[in-house]
Amino acid sequence: MDIEDAYEAGQQLKCCPYYSERLAIDEAEVEFLDKLYPLTNYTFGTKDALFEKDPSVPARFQRMRDEFEKIGMRRSVEGVLLVHEHKLPHVLLLQLGTTFFKLPGGELNPGEDELDGLKRLMSETLGRQDGISNEWIVEDTVGNWWRPNFEPPQYPYVPPHITKPKEHKRLFLVQLPEKALFAVPKNYKLVAAPLFELYDNAQGYGPIISSLPQALIKEDVVWWSQEGGHPPSNNRLVVLNIFEIIEYGAMNIDR
Repeated sequence: MDIEDAYEAGQQLKCCPYYSERLAIDEAEVEFLDKLYPLTNYTFGTKDALFEKDPSVPARFQRMRDEFEKIGMRRSVEGVLLVHEHKLPHVLLLQLGTTFFKLPGGELNPGEDELDGLKRLMSETLGRQDGISNEWIVEDTVGNWWRPNFEPPQYPYVPPHITKPKEHKRLFLVQLPEKALFAVPKNYKLVAAPLFELYDNAQGYGPIISSLPQALIKEDVVWWSQEGGHPPSNNRLVVLNIFEIIEYGAMNIDR
């Protein structure tokens, strides 16, 4: 499907003018948009287990309390990795046990830059072990969450009565390369969760992960349909909005 065909598909599906216009985007702009590649493009190996710093939830908050007195608010970063499968965008999540899911990332060191820290944490979590470095391209901020107290609840805003939040967590969209090898800690599973499953599902994924469909609503992505060769020469591409992909099942691009 070329750009003209994509535009025509948008018209036939009666997309709103904004989305139809995005389908007909100038090809020169493609390089500046996030690219969504098939899950099958990626290979997943294993490596030594990666354990949490704290043996229990109470221990984690006690450490947070101790550190707050010394260095102030904790800063955390997490990466949102997108792929597509079955014509729908999926988020890569780390699964521990049967019910706990998390985004790759973690705590920043005191004074550490957010982007440098995220790349370090991504490499520690999913980086390969053969001496070849993974390429982490950090894109937009897609969420900010604050922990007002030394307790589990986090909010996408600072409550007005809170003057000193205890933790700030920033979520970044991370652009994956066309192909890559990831090494997953053996005590975790790396799963691809469709956005529609995350939506309004805080009970299953927690408030932060379940908010990703809304957080990603503004994102336009280049959707690659793999047919051999290197894009764009032998592949089909089209620019879509994340919401539109969910709504129309990727508009049957792979038909």
